[in-house]
Amino acid sequence: MSPEVRTQMNMKPYRMALALPGLRSLLLVAVLARIPLTATGVTLTFHVLLDLDGSYGAAGLVGAASTVGSAIGGPLIGRLVDRGGLRPVLMFTGIAEAVFWVTAPSLPYPLLLPAAFVAGALALPIFSVVRQSIAALVPESQRRPAYALDSMSVELSFMIGPALAVALATAISARTTMYLVGAGIVGAGVALWLLNPPIRAAEESAGPRRKVPRREWLTPRMLAVLAVSAAATLVLGGTDVAVVAVLRASGEVGWTGVVLAMWAVASLLGGFAYGAVHRPLSPLMLTAALGLCTIPVGLGGAHWWLLSLALVPAGALCAPTLAATADAVSRLAPAEVRGEAMGLHGSAVTVGIAVGAPLAGAVIDARAPLWGFVVTGALGALVTLVVLPIELRRRRTAAAAESARTDADLAPAAH
Repeated sequence: MSPEVRTQMNMKPYRMALALPGLRSLLLVAVLARIPLTATGVTLTFHVLLDLDGSYGAAGLVGAASTVGSAIGGPLIGRLVDRGGLRPVLMFTGIAEAVFWVTAPSLPYPLLLPAAFVAGALALPIFSVVRQSIAALVPESQRRPAYALDSMSVELSFMIGPALAVALATAISARTTMYLVGAGIVGAGVALWLLNPPIRAAEESAGPRRKVPRREWLTPRMLAVLAVSAAATLVLGGTDVAVVAVLRASGEVGWTGVVLAMWAVASLLGGFAYGAVHRPLSPLMLTAALGLCTIPVGLGGAHWWLLSLALVPAGALCAPTLAATADAVSRLAPAEVRGEAMGLHGSAVTVGIAVGAPLAGAVIDARAPLWGFVVTGALGALVTLVVLPIELRRRRTAAAAESARTDADLAPAAH
């Protein structure tokens, strides 16, 4: 088979997904809307450091307050989307974002801290809404390439947003950057409001909506998926810090941007490959592989290019792992509560990053830079080992049910 034919075959899942009505415009709005959102952390850090003359610790507390607020507010906002629809929630959170970003540049630090928490809790739910809308627009059989495209768009946003915020803060001012980022976030909310993507498929919206108790969908398997989602981003958050530490120790900190960019490119390529495969890949398997591939990364840290090469296997698993967890949540959650479930997924991802970065920092301070990779990678793999019995029990149950159906089908033939 020629390479051209193989390439065409690999592109087929993407062509089929992008041909679905509404998905192309949703992904375009998503990648543009997420750029200002990914810039918020760096922007707040520069504001505290440059405008308020604060310390890195003070800046970290503001980021932590926003993160905790986001983790708490995500499922609640998702529940509001499920019950009241998308547009009212976008209007409410958009106004909250506008108030914060207009007033935050003028707030003293004691007021900025609680304001960041409230703003995090009432943040625009763009990440979770996009994933919820993908589940509504795309049949289950085609969601893998759709979620792969979504993960790749997230990667692109993180490559652009923070770098753009740094450039603006250093070239203009941190205060002006605050206003610009706020305007971008409000604009993202307006764009999503105008697009108004569906949050449930047409067949899911038909008929009366039933009230779904949490015990029906917040099952051990859903909790396992949320746990590995947090474990995956814990590894990613730890890797971010460990890369800087390794390069700083070797006197090559100036290459940090290049190394992280190569890591992101590997993630993009991995995400593309994930969406093109025909067999489903388990989120547990991908998270375990991500953790195991991260453990030895620090051993290649003598030079920046060696570190870049060592990051390629783990990097190639980043986007696939996040896509697989989002896909799993969309399949496990009934349509009536999918917003809340996606909010929980977003909270798990946020908590993982929030824990991974300081954990790696503490380990690096206590031991050496390479241990940041070792500990966070091992912890990510360990989480998958802890929840593995849940997946094995599910597979045994599914196999038993399939065997029972086969026996029932064969029974009439025996008579």
